[in-house]
Amino acid sequence: MNCSKLDRIIEYSKSVKKAGKCWIIVKSGLRLILEFLKKALPEVDIQLDKWIECTSFVRDDELKKQALSSIQKKKFHAQGGSVYSLYPSTVFKEAVSFIVAFQTISDYLDNLCDRAGVINENAFRELHQAMFDAVSPEGAIQDYYCNYPYKSDGGYLKRLVEECRRSIGELPAYGKVSGMVLKYVQLYSDLQTYKHLEPSIRENILKKWAEDCLLEWPGIYWWEFSAATGSTLGIFLLIAAAHNPEFNQNDVDLMNKAYFPWVCGLHILLDYFIDSEEDWKSGDLNFTAYYKSSRQCRTRMELFVERSFEECAALRYPEFHITIIRGLLAMYLSDPKAAKGEKRRISRSLLKKGGSRALVYFYLCRLLRRIKKL
Repeated sequence: MNCSKLDRIIEYSKSVKKAGKCWIIVKSGLRLILEFLKKALPEVDIQLDKWIECTSFVRDDELKKQALSSIQKKKFHAQGGSVYSLYPSTVFKEAVSFIVAFQTISDYLDNLCDRAGVINENAFRELHQAMFDAVSPEGAIQDYYCNYPYKSDGGYLKRLVEECRRSIGELPAYGKVSGMVLKYVQLYSDLQTYKHLEPSIRENILKKWAEDCLLEWPGIYWWEFSAATGSTLGIFLLIAAAHNPEFNQNDVDLMNKAYFPWVCGLHILLDYFIDSEEDWKSGDLNFTAYYKSSRQCRTRMELFVERSFEECAALRYPEFHITIIRGLLAMYLSDPKAAKGEKRRISRSLLKKGGSRALVYFYLCRLLRRIKKL
């Protein structure tokens, strides 16, 4: 981003007014946003360019198509996740390297399960073994395509896995977070396997799987649990925190309590919320469609906002997490799709729950979309 555009964003953030009031941004929150814009996003571009170059080795046309598409059309996933490279005590470039590589694996596998015309539970399981290997520094690299019809990726997926392993291999506190990271990967893998099965059976399978898990997380619906398992934010936070040798088990427990299901659930519910209309038209599964009414959708998503704020207030560096929650609201709800029809009213209500700074970040995101940085 050039200096003139960044200066415009800074000045815009300082001058936003609503109902005659000037919203005041807490210094640490603004600093995080500016570091994200000036430091994290450019590094994400560098890392993604590297992986685009690696697709040149992919020999199978279908695999190459999905690899390129997953980077080009889902870039914002890596962009959003890169905010965790700014978590206090992280080694910035190592954190970005892991986040981009791991998110690229996630997006690539999602395309292979959803866009290549394959419906095979065993194939989906084997593909997602790559995510387990990526967070397991020791152990052999497996054949991820053994049950998949397309196989010749020229080592692309293996390179992504090895990059993740290299990034986490020297983390001083990784042993303290590895168990929870693997648990999140297991939940994510289960979700991706079941949600891409035949439409006639996927809902019943997903519902049974989620309800079997809900004893550990009472008070949420099965589709809200399923949504939470689809977020990689909890993994990125734990990896970032593991850069600090003083990180301890109490920190892990508090982060898990805050992020799962609340922050992770809010993340994916927002994602499904803005895509609800196009998913309905295409027949794709959408978890927000299970709410009985737009009012229930609004009140439940407001609950996820409230609980996210409440639980994150107990974490180390609470302003970091609270800024991210507001950033999630701003990033997703600034999408033009969030202002269509009844969604407009829900979006306004959710932004109000985020507070005045969420509104400032919302206007920033609108500007970033206008200059095609989001």
